Amino acid sequence: MEFFSSLFDTAQQWVFEQVFQPLLFNMGLANYLEDGYTAAGWFLVGCLQIVIMVLVIAPLQRWRPVEAVSDRHAIRIDILYTLIHRLGLFRLGLFFTIDPLWDWAVGGLRMQGFETWHVDALWPGVTDVAWVSLLIYLVIFDFVAYWIHRGQHSFVWWWKLHALHHSQRQMTMWSDNRNHLLDDILTDSILVLVAVLIGVAPSQFVAIVAITQLSESLQHANLRMWFGRLGERLWISPRFHRRHHAIGIGHESPAKNADENVSPAYASQAQAALNAEVKSAAATRPRLGGCNFGVLLPWWDMLFGTANFELRYDPTGIRDQVQPNRQGQLRDYGRGFWSQQWRGVLRLLNKA
Repeated sequence: MEFFSSLFDTAQQWVFEQVFQPLLFNMGLANYLEDGYTAAGWFLVGCLQIVIMVLVIAPLQRWRPVEAVSDRHAIRIDILYTLIHRLGLFRLGLFFTIDPLWDWAVGGLRMQGFETWHVDALWPGVTDVAWVSLLIYLVIFDFVAYWIHRGQHSFVWWWKLHALHHSQRQMTMWSDNRNHLLDDILTDSILVLVAVLIGVAPSQFVAIVAITQLSESLQHANLRMWFGRLGERLWISPRFHRRHHAIGIGHESPAKNADENVSPAYASQAQAALNAEVKSAAATRPRLGGCNFGVLLPWWDMLFGTANFELRYDPTGIRDQVQPNRQGQLRDYGRGFWSQQWRGVLRLLNKA
C-alpha cells in the first residue's frame, strides 16, 4: 500500500503542477492552491476509474451482455453524468456552494468542544493499520449507504428525485452516476457528516469513494454475471443489483403478484411480453419499497430482509414507463441532461 500511495502522490503532484496550479494562477485564485491540490487528487482518481471501466468492464459487457444496445443516446447522457461526477465537476460545484456551510457547522461544533471519534484508534496496533482501518470504514460507510438507499425508496419526496436513476432502461457501466443533482447533494452531505463524526482521514475517504464508485460501475454494467452462491453473499454482483432495477420489483414493496409483472427470462421478445404483462397486471397501486439496496455488501439486505437472490436478468426501468396512468399516459423522465434534472424538480413539486 505504501508503494501505491507513493506512486499516487507523485502523480497527484505532477497533475497539480502541470494543470491545476497554472489554471488557478491565471484565474487569480492563488489562495485556493491547497484546495487545488486536493482537486487534482480527485481528478486523478476519476481518470483512473474511467480507464479501468473502459479497459476492463467495457470488454466484459461486450463478452456477456444481458441485452443488445438499442438506445445509444441514453448511454451518451449517462457518460456525461459520469464525467461530471468522476472528474470532479460536481465536487467543484459543492466546493463553492455547500462546503462553506459544512465548514461553518463543523467549526461551530469544534468551538463547542466537540471531538471527532476516530475508529482507527479503537484498538491500537490493529485498527490503526492502514488496510485494517480502511476495511472498517468501508463497512461503516456501506451500512450508512444502505439506509440512505432505503430512504430514497421509502420517502415519496426522495423517490421523486431518485426515480431518475431508475428510469434508465438501457443500463450500462455508465449508469451509476445518473442521479438528480439534488439527490446527490443530499446523499453527499450525509456521507460527509458521517466522515466528520468518525474521523476519516482525507486519503482514506478518497479511497473509500473510489472503491465504491468502481464497484457500482460494475454492478450497473450490461453484464450477465453473478458470483456464485457464496460470492453473491459476500459482494454485490451485476446480477444482484440488476434485480434492484427490475421493473415492478426493485422499486416497489413485495406483493403477491410482484414477480408476475415482469418476464421470467430475458429473451428477444421480452420487452413486448413485459409490456403486455404489466398492462394486464392487477390494478394495485404500486407502493414504495423494493429489494437489494446494498451498495457494496449484500449483508445488510440479508440482515434486514430485503435481499433477493433469484438468478434472473429482467428488463430495467420504472413501472410507469410501461404502464399508462388513468389518462393513458406514460411518465416522461426526460431524454437530455437538463430535461431530466428539470423534470425531477417538477416531480418534486407534483407538477409532473
